[in-house]
Amino acid sequence: MKDSYVLLMIGNSRLHWAWFVGTTLQEAWDTNHLSVSAVKQRIERWISGIMPAEILPSRLIALHSSDASSLLPLYLASVVPSQTQLWQTYPAAKVITLDHLPLTGVYPTLGIDRALALLGAGETIGYPVLVIDAGTALTFTGANAQQQLVGGCIIPGLRLQLQSLAGGTAALPATQLSPQLPPRWAVETSAAIESGVVYTVLAGIRDFIEDWRRQFPDTQIAVTGGDSILLMTYLQTQYPETASQLISDPHLIFWGMHSVIQGASGICTNSV
Repeated sequence: MKDSYVLLMIGNSRLHWAWFVGTTLQEAWDTNHLSVSAVKQRIERWISGIMPAEILPSRLIALHSSDASSLLPLYLASVVPSQTQLWQTYPAAKVITLDHLPLTGVYPTLGIDRALALLGAGETIGYPVLVIDAGTALTFTGANAQQQLVGGCIIPGLRLQLQSLAGGTAALPATQLSPQLPPRWAVETSAAIESGVVYTVLAGIRDFIEDWRRQFPDTQIAVTGGDSILLMTYLQTQYPETASQLISDPHLIFWGMHSVIQGASGICTNSV
């Protein structure tokens, strides 16, 4: 199908996919990381004209199967180098790096996921902008009106904090996050762990937002990431005024990738 392409953001926990036709996001989905042999097998099938149903949606396969003469473009970005190498073996794969982004002031070790989400937010809702990404790590990343990186921070995400307590202690149990804001004053160990993690994270988010707003009163603030919906639910209960200032968009990274693709025709197919 003309102007159809796939985006792949390789995250720490999962593979994040999106399908665009021109400027329209058709669908977004997640899959688990795959082994070396599994990736090789799926890419071989893809090259032969059999699009892998395990990783691609049926609607995309149905539309593209009638035009098997050309490979579907795959644009990817990654925070997991070993996975990057696997997917680069697809002949029509093109890797997006920090060098392709129009943001200024970025430092070499800035995560491409953070940079793309920041770009995606700025291009869709405007600058200055602060992005709160609630993924495996909880990150804050901000840019000013000149599209210059101001800075940010990284802390363990909600689930990673729970996992670290269970894995790093002898007696503390594994704990799951409640779909609603938990009681602050717990009378049971699992609930106490959840309370401690959730309420300190929420207080930290509010503090970072307040400091950012003092510097950039006309800012936009966006929330994204796998736990963004849960985080917004908690914030709406605990700090409704803060929550009302936030724009939730789970696809900021894809909008950032889309912006790079539209504006940077110099992205080249990567050799492997």
